[in-house]
Amino acid sequence: MVSPPNQLDAGIQPGVLYVVATPIGNLGDLSARAAAVLAGVDLIACEDTRHSRRLLDYLGIHAPLCAYHDHNEASAHPHLLARLDSGDSIALISDAGTPLISDPGYTLVREARARGLTVVPIPGPSALICALSAAGLPSDRFLFLGFAPRTRAPRRRWIEAVAQEPGTLILYDSGQRIQATLEDCADVLGGTRQAVVARELTKRFETFLSGSLDELGARIKAHSEQQLGEFVLLIAGASAAPDAQQAREQARVLDILRAELTTRQAAALTARITGGQRNELYRMALARQSQESDASQGPDADA
Repeated sequence: MVSPPNQLDAGIQPGVLYVVATPIGNLGDLSARAAAVLAGVDLIACEDTRHSRRLLDYLGIHAPLCAYHDHNEASAHPHLLARLDSGDSIALISDAGTPLISDPGYTLVREARARGLTVVPIPGPSALICALSAAGLPSDRFLFLGFAPRTRAPRRRWIEAVAQEPGTLILYDSGQRIQATLEDCADVLGGTRQAVVARELTKRFETFLSGSLDELGARIKAHSEQQLGEFVLLIAGASAAPDAQQAREQARVLDILRAELTTRQAAALTARITGGQRNELYRMALARQSQESDASQGPDADA
């Protein structure tokens, strides 16, 4: 049992909003500073009071809680800001990890700062940084995308929008959708694009799987236990434009498949085979189709 320090030891200041990172799984990851702040503030704003109460009970902390989540974010602001204006100290926490990272809270922070109130971050666990640190993919540049859209068409458009990003792509997903997301990523980005699936980070069944998008999709489909829990998907960034030899090979495969499949199907399958970008190959297919049409009409077609 952690013995929470008193308010003086925690250095709690009146009228300050503390943004406190909490564990994403292993309770031992909570910092001593975070525990001290949670023990010393006047109020803790959290997504789910029942979930957060379990953490506080473990720490022996009995601070009052109030719900602050996506559905009451706007209505809760006046109360929380009034408490801060009156001199109360408030800790903002999420169900897991660092608040505001795919969680509510940025508008509260923005309004507090606009009023001249002090906002103090208490850093700690974050699923995306945890996954990136152990994934073995480039970490000097990355793009965090949040949660993948739930349905196929929006998800594919969402992936296409970042297909040319050279940095590592990082997104969150659930066990119910991870297989479909991997399939869509393979179709859009190319099945040979390297990726890592990080599952249940810091928990008992923590797992890292690495390989191409096609390989990861097949592994997760074949093992139902790998479809359980919470996921971070990390995908290698786009490589430089293909050289002339690669471009010729992509065109060759695309032409073979166009003879048997629709244009979209041919582009998607070529992306899987060659590792090219599906949207670029689709545009290539349309251009080649147009050239073939013009050639078939001949130079005197408009005569």
